[in-house]
Amino acid sequence: MGKHSTHLVWDWNGTLLDDITAVIGATNAAFEEIGLEPITLESYREMYCVPIPRFYERLMGRLPSDAEWEVMDEAFHRHYSQHRIGCGLTEGVEELLQEWRLAGRSQSLLSMYGHEELVPVVRGYGIEGHFIRVDGRTGPSGGTKALHMERHLAALGGVAAPDRTVVIGDAVDDAVAAAHVGARAVLYTGGSHSRASLESVGVPVVDSLAEAVEVATRLVA
Repeated sequence: MGKHSTHLVWDWNGTLLDDITAVIGATNAAFEEIGLEPITLESYREMYCVPIPRFYERLMGRLPSDAEWEVMDEAFHRHYSQHRIGCGLTEGVEELLQEWRLAGRSQSLLSMYGHEELVPVVRGYGIEGHFIRVDGRTGPSGGTKALHMERHLAALGGVAAPDRTVVIGDAVDDAVAAAHVGARAVLYTGGSHSRASLESVGVPVVDSLAEAVEVATRLVA
């Protein structure tokens, strides 16, 4: 792999994995456990942000208490695990990952999904071998991605120079994390945010992952 080639850092949930319906289902299950009304996909995409307690604040009009956060977080992950089983990879993912790898370029995966859960799930979809590294979140849930991105690139060493790296994700937080380490970002509209929300951060926004790869290649040409 050439040190001067573009390196891609892929997000998982809402990007490579088409799981927005599972996320909405799990979110509403968590809301039900503390008496909140369900949320629609459109409302979710308009209001979603990280850290997650801030997202809940937008919906509740106040930050959840520590006790409420624990109940909602546990309920979300429990229900998400059930809903995720029916989710598939985003259209064209296998081909895109394979083509990138066979072209001699490097790619890795960084997710805020818990690391111990992430690795076997990615392996189960049969795409683990396309990545030179797969990292999930370590530590408590509910945070942001910037420090995880910093550690991820450091672990990759010289393979992923920040100025040759493009993060492909579905959330504003992906662009923030990319900027934190000096990388570029391309955001995909098929996940957690509305197009307007994604466009607000000033990075390219696309409607397919094939387009994301194409744009990423041009960003560091």
